[in-house]
Amino acid sequence: MRQAYRTALVTGASSGIGESFARLLAGRGADLVIVARRAGRLDGLARELVERYRVAVEVLAADLTDPVQRGEVERRLRADPVELLVNNAGHGAFGAFAELPLDDHLAEIELNVGALVRLTHAAVPGMVERGRGGVLNVASMAGFAPSPGSATYGATKAYVISFSESLHSEVAGTGVHVTALCPGFTRTRDDAPSNPLWLRREAVARAGLEAVAAGRALCVPGAQYKAALPALKLMPRPLVRAAVNRVRQQGAGGR
Repeated sequence: MRQAYRTALVTGASSGIGESFARLLAGRGADLVIVARRAGRLDGLARELVERYRVAVEVLAADLTDPVQRGEVERRLRADPVELLVNNAGHGAFGAFAELPLDDHLAEIELNVGALVRLTHAAVPGMVERGRGGVLNVASMAGFAPSPGSATYGATKAYVISFSESLHSEVAGTGVHVTALCPGFTRTRDDAPSNPLWLRREAVARAGLEAVAAGRALCVPGAQYKAALPALKLMPRPLVRAAVNRVRQQGAGGR
């Protein structure tokens, strides 16, 4: 059953794909809680969405790697439940693993995995109890392949994919939908260089919202990435690693 969500909480909402999620949901009439570190950016976005779409928008400035601030978001989800949770906040530490500070890797794991799991756990029990809800977890095509130069990032996204698919199966039949959104290279900024491999952030957000509403476990936006996914799964791993290295050497970048 396709769901229309009346309330949603979006993390990482101040820019990029998260901002696109907020705009699309507001355009569909959903009241929002928008979460990010930059309060000023959130306040400006909230004012614009309220004026344009006449929806309620609550601003919750929080660094999701900070236990105290993250705890506020968790309590908000439990105390005043939303129908859709969009776990979009994420971070990539790019560079050779051995050359980056350990703290960078650990912070990446804490945000991409720890915060996502905690917020999901705060939201899902109530959704199951009410028999309605959705969780959209933003992963990446990087989760399907080795990621030299961003090893920790790729590993966190592989976790998100596995976690989301497992939870999707656990809650099947309860009225709750869990979806992993796996974009490839995405233009998260308007000034990003043009590249035929790159997706538009609005298209990525729209595809994810449609997928979770329809109850699909996995969403890979873009024809080029849909075509690439079977090859990634079937190719011998040495060939996959070689192909990924070629893309890396060409300087392609994305989510």
